[in-house]
Amino acid sequence: MTIFKEIVDEEYLTTSEVKEELEVIEEERSGEDSPEMPYELARAIEHANRFGDLSAEDSRALVADLLELEKVSEATAYKIADLLPEDRAELRSIYAQERYSLSGDELDDVLNVVSQYA
Repeated sequence: MTIFKEIVDEEYLTTSEVKEELEVIEEERSGEDSPEMPYELARAIEHANRFGDLSAEDSRALVADLLELEKVSEATAYKIADLLPEDRAELRSIYAQERYSLSGDELDDVLNVVSQYA
């Protein structure tokens, strides 16, 4: 018998936002009697600490600014905020799976927004 779970809600988060949430969980768990952290939680915290370059507030602001651009979808904005591409080649790799590509000016517009936060 297969049991399926229903997805009730879905929300995009940047790595920096996840890092902030995991810090809260880590603090809550440190006060408990069980000092050992589950492996998955420890790895998630390690990953977020390593790759969450911006503050959660800055990453949210970056996503909001990116969403103001015409050819940046919500999912793509979150990818860009996590990866912080530095040049056109890195940005093109993010758009490689899309059905469209950006012109040089559009790529530069996105990179200009990213450079304000990186």
